[in-house]
This record gives sequence, structure tokens and C-alpha cells, in this order.
Amino acid sequence: MSDKLSQLKSMTDVVADTGDIEAIRRFTPQDATTNPSLLLKAAALPRYQSLLENARSAASQNGGSEREALAIACDHFAVAVGREILDIVPGRVSTEVDARLSFDTGATIDRAKHLIDSYAALGVPAERILIKIASTWEGIRAAEVLEKDGIQCNLTLLFGFEQAQACADAGVFLISPFVGRILDWHKANRDLQVTRGEDDPGVQSVRRIYRYYKTHDYNTVVMGASFRNTGEIEALAGCDRLTISPALLEELAADQGDLPRCLSPDDATSDDAKTELSEQSFRLGVNEDAMATEKLAEGIRNFIADQRKLEALIAGNGDNA
Repeated sequence: MSDKLSQLKSMTDVVADTGDIEAIRRFTPQDATTNPSLLLKAAALPRYQSLLENARSAASQNGGSEREALAIACDHFAVAVGREILDIVPGRVSTEVDARLSFDTGATIDRAKHLIDSYAALGVPAERILIKIASTWEGIRAAEVLEKDGIQCNLTLLFGFEQAQACADAGVFLISPFVGRILDWHKANRDLQVTRGEDDPGVQSVRRIYRYYKTHDYNTVVMGASFRNTGEIEALAGCDRLTISPALLEELAADQGDLPRCLSPDDATSDDAKTELSEQSFRLGVNEDAMATEKLAEGIRNFIADQRKLEALIAGNGDNA
């Protein structure tokens, strides 16, 4: 019998949730994802120091304000890391728009197009890039415009069902529902003990979204993300895609047990009626879901914090120890 990672790859596209080139090379995923937190970690790796220096040069040559220069430099670093990743993976890399733009549709569109242009300058076509955007109302509207312009998007920081509904209606290419962070919230706010993957509230959320999409013939790809353990991953075997950290990829590769398929489009049925949400119903629905409201806000804050740390590093005001 093959290991569980090999079995998983036979039914799900496996994506590496890291900017570590060596880990990506070892586990041979289809795609890879990055975000400000992962880029900050990548900036500490010796192999990326030349890219970091190039980003510093880009900042010094920018004619705008210091803040604008550093933001562009961070994009320069993100694209450079993404370009290296694309030399290894056969598919795509996801690159994130500055989280400070999460509530600005127009600025998100502009920044996304800048990222695509930056990749094009390095010879990377748009079809190998997914632009990551937070699943706010404004972010979803930006993605709707970008998708129509041929720029495909990965809607991240997705915790609530209304976010998933709105993304599908906007024609978003892919969503990343955060399994582990949902579990974190329930553990912190409820007397919850999870002993099986199928009892995990994050797993249940992704299964609900997957079944809703397949039942109502949405083309949006479901990519579970933010896993805390391999039990969550195994309970979502068969999902369109799963983005997994190197540590959990290692565990799956070392496990020789049987991995049954848990999700399949052929037998997916949903009790949720197809509903197209207005802005008001979207905002009310997310507000009614305390977990989604709190984790979305927290996620944006954390990404902004790491973006600022990366900017400080590029400016020479931080260290990469």
C-alpha cells in the first residue's frame, strides 16, 4: 500500500502551503500558496537573501512616498519568490494582495493588476498566477472584476458560509476555507473535544461548502486550508484541492495506512437552497456568525502585522533572525 500523501494525490490536487523551495521540491505538489506570514518566514532563509536585497533596491528606486515604495518592494519580493516556486511546481502559485486593501475594491484591483504585470515582466503568464484576496464584500467585488478581465483569484480568509456563497456567485476561480482557524475559535469559545475528523467544525464547514457548490453546479474550486492535524486533511480527502504545510505533508508521507475518499462530486448533495446574496444579506449573515466575523478580522490584522514586519525588514529596520 502506498503512503497517505500518495493516496491523497490520487483524488485531490495537493498544494504546498509554504514559500520554502526545498520543501516544495521534496513533496512535489501541484501548486503552492504564499501569504505575508509565509513570505516573512521565507525572508529569513539564506537562499532568499539576494531576492530581499533586490527588493530593497526596488524600494530605493521608487519615486513615491516611503510607504508606497515599501509596499511595491514587498510585491517585488513576493513575485520573485513566486517566480522561483514556479520553476518547481507544474501548476500555479498564489500571491496575496496587501491585506490593508481588504476593504478597498478599486485599490485591490489596481494592486492585483500590478502583481500580474510584475510576473509578466519576469516571463510568467497570468494563467500561472492566482491573486489572493481576503473574502470581504469589497474583496469579492474586486475578484468579480478581475475574473472578467482574465485574472483568476484565490479568495482567502474564508470562514463563513455566506462568504462562500458570495464568492461562487461572483465567479471566483478558487476559495480557501480555513479549517484549522475555525477549530481554534470553537475550542476557545466552546467546551469542544474533537476526536474524529468528521466532528471537526472546520471540516464540517468545508464539507458543507463543497456539497453546496457541487449540487448547484458552481465551477469555483474548493481548497481547504489552515490545517491543525492530518485528521482534518483525511476527513476532506477528495476535496478539489487542499493546501498543506510541509510538517503535515511529512506526516502524510510517513503514514502507510489506508486513506478512504470522503468527498466526491458524484454523490454530493446539499440541503442549502441556491441563494444569491445582496450586500446587506451578506453583511448580516457574516455578522450573525461570530466565528466568521472574529476570525476574518483577526486574519486581516495578522496579515497586516506581518506585512509591516516584512516592510521593516526591507527598509533595514528589522532583522531576519
